[in-house]
Amino acid sequence: MSLTPVPLPDLADPDLDVAALTAILLDVRSVSGEEGPLADAVEQALRALGGLEVRRFGDAVVARTALGRPTRVILAGHLDTVPLPTVPGSRGTVPSAWDGDVLYGRGAVDMKSGVAVQLALAGRFGRADGPTPVHDVTWVFYDHEEVSSDLSGLARVARQAPELLEGDFAVLLEPTDGVVEGGCNGTCRYRVTFSGVAAHSGRAWRGDNAIHKLAPVLTALAAYEPATVTVEGLEYREGLHAIRVAGGVAGNVIPDEASVDLNYRFAPDKTLDQAHAHVRAVLEGAGVDWDAQVRIDDASPAARPGLDRPAAAAFVAAVGGEPQPKYGWTDVARFSQLGVPAVNFGPGDALLAHTDDEHVPREAVHACLAALAAWLAG
Repeated sequence: MSLTPVPLPDLADPDLDVAALTAILLDVRSVSGEEGPLADAVEQALRALGGLEVRRFGDAVVARTALGRPTRVILAGHLDTVPLPTVPGSRGTVPSAWDGDVLYGRGAVDMKSGVAVQLALAGRFGRADGPTPVHDVTWVFYDHEEVSSDLSGLARVARQAPELLEGDFAVLLEPTDGVVEGGCNGTCRYRVTFSGVAAHSGRAWRGDNAIHKLAPVLTALAAYEPATVTVEGLEYREGLHAIRVAGGVAGNVIPDEASVDLNYRFAPDKTLDQAHAHVRAVLEGAGVDWDAQVRIDDASPAARPGLDRPAAAAFVAAVGGEPQPKYGWTDVARFSQLGVPAVNFGPGDALLAHTDDEHVPREAVHACLAALAAWLAG
């Protein structure tokens, strides 16, 4: 698959079809680490509008109006996708494909349809000669969301130019089926390692099998009952699961090391420290020495809904619907840390994200664009 960027259509074209734009974005492969060509295309299209200040940070692109409005809102979305499906015949891949009014392709919901909506809004409100929004607007398109948080393009912008992420309210165009989803669960990943003694499997009594030592942890996880926690009227479902096991050297060797990786999804009533303390209690109950055996590989805080804040309440009133909790982690948590209230709102069913038949209906993309355009127009 070529990584040559595909020029985007004129975003200022009044006949621009946001669903067709989504298909064009899907056709530009941008698995995490390969976002450069798509970032190039996005930057070029935004600069052509003439009414925006555009800056680039690696493969993250920020565009802003400077209208002197008393309030500023941020529309953010990531350019990367998870790797392409490996199952033969999968339709949620690259290039995209239409089936009637349904568009299939990797990133259809997570989240190139949302990015297409961002770009269409920039084409409408970011032109030098076009209609102006009631708020100043910052558009953020960033890389490396689907991988370890230390690679995040949004975090890179926050480090290098934090003033560009200042605002009164932010909307992350993650897939929500056109419903406001407040806050998000936090997520942590841990590796628990066990040591043993290697030996020939024909003389197994001379060794100490490290893989067998995983059993108490796996038993504890199988019996674990996750909580459902109500935060500001929204119910967040937690989860603690083994996501990977590793161990073994050869078919005739008793393994001297084995590990299990865990993922804890926790409600926004907890801080990172409280999340770690909870997992520690579970593991110590299974006989694990936290200090000696556990490594924290990733830790991203949760975000409270904040729907009682005026900016969020006004947004919900503008786009309608009954707000729901966000179970997965999203960058609303990063905006929350920056002091910017944020919600998730975008086209597509989040349950289809990362699946082999990822797809989004044409109507869903148009409806999201209409809702956000009406909000920005006041």
